[in-house]
Amino acid sequence: MALLQFKASARNKVIAMIIIIFGTALLVLSMAISIAFGAANIDVGTVWQSIVSFDPARTEHQIIQRLRLPRALAAAFVGAALAVSGAIMQGMTRNPLASPSIMGVTAGSTFMIAVALAFASVSSSIGLMAAAFIGAGLGAGLVFGIGSLSKNGLTPVKLALAGSAITALLSSISSAIAIHFDVAKDLSFWYAGGVAGLQWENIITALPVFVIGLLIAVMISGSITVMSLGDEVATGLGQRTGIVRALGFVTVLLLTGAAVSISGTIGFVGLVIPHITRFLVGSDYRLIIPCSAVLGGVLLVLADVGARLINPPFETPVGAVTALIGVPFFLYLARREGRGML
Repeated sequence: MALLQFKASARNKVIAMIIIIFGTALLVLSMAISIAFGAANIDVGTVWQSIVSFDPARTEHQIIQRLRLPRALAAAFVGAALAVSGAIMQGMTRNPLASPSIMGVTAGSTFMIAVALAFASVSSSIGLMAAAFIGAGLGAGLVFGIGSLSKNGLTPVKLALAGSAITALLSSISSAIAIHFDVAKDLSFWYAGGVAGLQWENIITALPVFVIGLLIAVMISGSITVMSLGDEVATGLGQRTGIVRALGFVTVLLLTGAAVSISGTIGFVGLVIPHITRFLVGSDYRLIIPCSAVLGGVLLVLADVGARLINPPFETPVGAVTALIGVPFFLYLARREGRGML
């Protein structure tokens, strides 16, 4: 049995290495396509030249450096952040339906951004990011607080229902605030979800948070693997579950808050990618988290490209594209897992 487990683990490590290597190559290729494709199509050779030998006199180089490169980088980092957040939430709660968009985290971030815009006239990237962090904590706290009041404790389906209810509540309040205080136009960007129009300022502000969050996620990945076996097993193996859960919670807040602050509400990346990754590499979160980061980045970059193809020359919100993938997947999971979770 131990030999079989060792072989399975070795096989999963090989698969994970393949995913990271080829996934990274695919991510770079996807970003090149994203940068080259747009209202004015630019060949890949010009994209490369603008990076290695930037010429400010050339319009194509200006477009690439000021608009398209930040957009592609933002899509990659946001996709990675949401996917890793979903993986951490699923591992810590042992809830296959957990993700930032379903558990009220992204709705909480959007709610606090609405409050910041309406009551404090916040417009800086740092201020909006701080509001997103606070809102992410508020949304998650409300969901887990309400879910814990249920008669039979926190089951995955009850958490998902609580998340849906809190998401609907916070979204409704955000809409009311936006309409009453005349900030609906400003808030519409965060509702739609997307990376169009992002500047280097947004990337520079959010990048340190993304890097810190991803590093913490990798550091606690082994502990999350143990916690995914259950609190009793984790405690019996000497795991400090309280510390791990606190670090995981902070990591989700950092990654989701940073993602929402620059891209708005983009749903279902954190639901779909961890399941696909777990199917490919097994249940070891030391493999799931880095692979989810790569695949999440690929998914959102390609979704951003697809958003430009649906109704050219207009752009469809990226959140709508990811929802087309995520909603059927969510319904499939709820149908498959629901009977054992109630």
